[in-house]
Amino acid sequence: MSLVYLVVWRLLELLVLLARGDASKDLEIVVLRHELSILRRQAPRPAFTPGDRLLLSAFSRVLPRRSWHVFLARPETLLRWHRRLVAKQWTYPHRSLGRPPVDEAVRRLIVRLARENTGWGYVRIVGELRKLGVDVSATLVRNVLRAAGVPPAPQRDRLARRSFIRQHAATMLACDFFTVDTVLLRRLYVLVFICVGSRRIEYVACTSNPDGAWMLQQARNLSMDLDDRGQQPRFLIHDRDTKFTHAFDALFRGEGTRVIRTPVRAPNAKAHMERWVGKHPPRMSRQAAHP
Repeated sequence: MSLVYLVVWRLLELLVLLARGDASKDLEIVVLRHELSILRRQAPRPAFTPGDRLLLSAFSRVLPRRSWHVFLARPETLLRWHRRLVAKQWTYPHRSLGRPPVDEAVRRLIVRLARENTGWGYVRIVGELRKLGVDVSATLVRNVLRAAGVPPAPQRDRLARRSFIRQHAATMLACDFFTVDTVLLRRLYVLVFICVGSRRIEYVACTSNPDGAWMLQQARNLSMDLDDRGQQPRFLIHDRDTKFTHAFDALFRGEGTRVIRTPVRAPNAKAHMERWVGKHPPRMSRQAAHP
């Protein structure tokens, strides 16, 4: 409506100008040109509204080319405005190319299915979504999971070590040796078991000769203590020291505990035990079991 009002107003002004004399028109043209030069010095780049562009482009089609210097816009700008008006009149509305964007709820559903079902691949997730009435491609599922930081199914099925420990910390034990040198230069070997979840020391024993029979007896003692307290560990972590014999591991396996050996020269793999030994300097405990 504002554009129609502007066009009608300019037409009325044109009718008024037709009724005036040539002398007054020429004088008004001189005044307007002078005011235009003043405005050009003050505003080198004026802002045009859509209505201004429409009227100026229409006037440019009426006036001859030699009179186009009176316009504030350059001739190529006037031609561009005119071409744009013609294009909006005769072309179809602009539509974005490609597929429509995926709904955020579908993205969350894809990520949830992948995280709750670690063995499902892209094709399996596509099939499950189609059962729910959601039609997507395997490429889209891959892109969504990659953007969310979720790896493919073979890698997703393997828990990271940190995630594994966090999930099973309450039923996981770690054990290790440290040594104590007495005043008489006698070396004692101290065996410590710690609960990874609670950081509680479950059992401590020491000896000067940690042979296979002694290790097996300490495993039996620990197993009996845990049974009395109603605890059943699912995992036991220790390094590859030769003191941890096959019979020692077999006794825990017989109790339903899975024994996990850490990699070679990897103290970070049993960081909870290493940190406890580092914070508590080696010294004899009254509760240590002597041979």
